Amino acid sequence: MHLDAAHPLLPIVSLAAGVFLLIAPRIVSFAVAVYLIIVGILGLNGIYHIFK
Repeated sequence: MHLDAAHPLLPIVSLAAGVFLLIAPRIVSFAVAVYLIIVGILGLNGIYHIFK
């Protein structure tokens, strides 16, 4: 399935995500922090091969 701007589900998902951001910004901040830490560890692992 290809999502583009004309897809009818996209505005509903965007609206739900916006409401969720207003209701629970701490959860979103935590999720973003965990994501950045994981991406950073994976990036360093690609350079320095910390984990095999």
